[in-house]
Order: sequence, then structure tokens, then C-alpha cells
Amino acid sequence: MQTFDEIRPCESFNNNIEAAAANQEHEVEVLDYAKRAQWLRAAVLGANDGLLSTASLMMGVGAVRKDSKTMILTGIAGLVAGACSMAIGEFVSVYSQYDIELSQMKRDKMTKNNVLADHDKESLPNPLQAAAASAVAFAIGAVIPLLGAAFIRDYMVRLTVVLGVVTLALIGFGALGALLGGAHMLKSSLRVLVGGWLAMGITFGLTKLIGGSGL
Repeated sequence: MQTFDEIRPCESFNNNIEAAAANQEHEVEVLDYAKRAQWLRAAVLGANDGLLSTASLMMGVGAVRKDSKTMILTGIAGLVAGACSMAIGEFVSVYSQYDIELSQMKRDKMTKNNVLADHDKESLPNPLQAAAASAVAFAIGAVIPLLGAAFIRDYMVRLTVVLGVVTLALIGFGALGALLGGAHMLKSSLRVLVGGWLAMGITFGLTKLIGGSGL
């Protein structure tokens, strides 16, 4: 029969194993959460880019052309061009990261005399997934000013509505980005809002100035 002193080290050893397993699971959960938060924050930033660049283009063209068709076509062109640009840029960037991490993983496996398995590659970044996510996020943001201007014929009302919906969206994206990044929501929203207003105002003013000069 085992004595108490013999059983106690076994229990302590088992407790250490359980604690180590629990810590490992916690670290995995934290890492997964960090990755998800990073992806979500990147998606919010992509949507904000789509919103602001498309709205600025529409406001700039609206400074010299008052018809709704030209303004909407400009927004659509900005959406398509921006989404393609974001997708290609993200694909190239993430593919470079993929190559670097894959090479490092192969070196680590060679050092340990192990073979690189398929499940090892699952932890690597996916360039196609990243490109698609960037394009979709940009397009979602770009659709907002387009919807605001789509059914309004009056010039001043159309500009006012676009400015209004973009303002609300900027505040929302700023708050969401701050929430995901752990920053102050009000300050972040104000920064995004003021930056967006400046971008649209500068684009509108310069385009009107250049268009009015007869160039």
C-alpha cells in the first residue's frame, strides 16, 4: 500500500501537468483572439479607406459636375479601382510574409530533423484570403456614399446627403476601430471624422479651383 508521502508527489506532478495544459490552452486562445482582432481591425481600416476615397472622389467631381450620373459613375470607378488595388497590394504583401514564414518553418524543421507536414502550413497566412478580405472591406465602405447619392437628383441635396452618411460612417468606423484596438472611442472617432472632412474638403476645393480655372 502506498503511503501518503508517496502519493503526494504523484498528485503534485499531475497538478503541474494540468496547469501546464491549461496555460497552453489559454495562450492558444489569446493568440487566436489576437489574430481575429487584427483581422477585424484591418477590415475596418479597409472599409474606412473605401468610404473616404470614394466619397472624396465623388465630392471632387461634384464640385465641377452637378449631374448625378457623372458623380455616381465616378464613385463606381473609384470602388472598382480601389478594391482591385487593395486586393493586389494585400496579396503581394501577404505572399511575401508567407514565403518568409514558410522558409523559417522549413529551417526549423531541418534543424529538428522533422518533416514539414500539411497541418504546419495551416498556421501560415493565406494571401488569397487576405486579398479577398481587403477587396470586400474596401467595397463595403465605398458603397455607403454611392447609396447616399444614388436616388437624389437635386445637386445640393445630394452633396448634403453624401456628406451626412459619410460623417455617420466615419464616426462608426472610428469607434469600431478604437474598440478593437483598445483605444479611446471618442477621441478615435473625432480623429477619423476630422481627417475625413479634411480629405473631402481639400478634394472638393482643389477640384473646384482647378475646374474653374479653365484647365
